[in-house]
Amino acid sequence: MRHPIFNPRAHSLLRGSLLVLFSLAAALLLSDFPHNRATPFLILPVLFAIAGTADTVRCIQRRWSFYHAGVILCIYMDLMALCMILFFLLYPYARWIASSQ
Repeated sequence: MRHPIFNPRAHSLLRGSLLVLFSLAAALLLSDFPHNRATPFLILPVLFAIAGTADTVRCIQRRWSFYHAGVILCIYMDLMALCMILFFLLYPYARWIASSQ
């Protein structure tokens, strides 16, 4: 019998959060963070982070409870991680930000 975390049809808060955090770690490694080199491979962590955020959103309930509030906090964490990954993807291409004029 398979564990429910590996079943994509089952709702899993852990699977969505881990997918986003692992894609953030992969983006940090791919972007060579302090130097921020441009690489198109950062699109893969962006797609995995979007999939993880969508999986987290699936776990939200209709009625308010403390679980509902916890899922909302996890969604905010996913959005912050997604913004960081998008920053790592787009910043090396924005030369006008770092111009020394």
